Amino acid sequence: MSVELALAGRVALVTGSARNIGRAIAVALARSGAAVMVNARTSREEAEHVVAEIRAAGGRGVARLADVSQPAQAAALVAATVAEFGGLDILVNNASVRKERAFAELDYEQWREIVGVTLDGAYLCCHAALPHLVASGRGVVVNIGGLSAHTGSAGRAHVVAAKAGLVGLTRALAHDLAPHGITVNCVAPGLISTSRDSSAASPAHHAKHKTLAGRQGGPEEVASLVRFLCGPEARYITGQVIHANGGAYLGG
Repeated sequence: MSVELALAGRVALVTGSARNIGRAIAVALARSGAAVMVNARTSREEAEHVVAEIRAAGGRGVARLADVSQPAQAAALVAATVAEFGGLDILVNNASVRKERAFAELDYEQWREIVGVTLDGAYLCCHAALPHLVASGRGVVVNIGGLSAHTGSAGRAHVVAAKAGLVGLTRALAHDLAPHGITVNCVAPGLISTSRDSSAASPAHHAKHKTLAGRQGGPEEVASLVRFLCGPEARYITGQVIHANGGAYLGG
């Protein structure tokens, strides 16, 4: 593989990694030497394509379908990772659903879908992974947040609440897990150019923000930040929210 193998010998699980930012993270970790479990909820073909990309570059990867909002499936996903690769050192909670809907039209089922995948999924995967991250001695959790969790956005009450919840979870777990040598951070991407289903419009809040960089970012630029946080040079960083948005938002 063509880059420094800073993660050689380590095992990573990246939820929601069949496309876009998740795919870029899975590939970046594999290129740094990690064995990677690629996860999707329904798109096996896309997940297997990511695994093929990892293997073509000389890395190790396996795909597994799981809905991380379901306790049994989240636990089985973690167990499958450990069974396949012999342990778990890195957990990246990327799985998310970002549908837009005016609050007046947002029913409880729609609310639960988004919060279930984004926030409950992170909790369930962290909880199932904890014994293995403790055993690692150098465990890493990276939660993937979002710009709108910090700026707010119309039509996204469920998404904003779930992503903001990830910030709180990050800070709480940083305290709880520090005695076990586990770092916990949140990467908040903003205005990233990603592929979407033909029926899905670009998020409305993208039109309201401008970047200082003068362009949208790419998934690989988010992935490079996640890869750094998973590596040995980031062991003194924990409990932080780190933004990757080209200067669209300058808050903490």
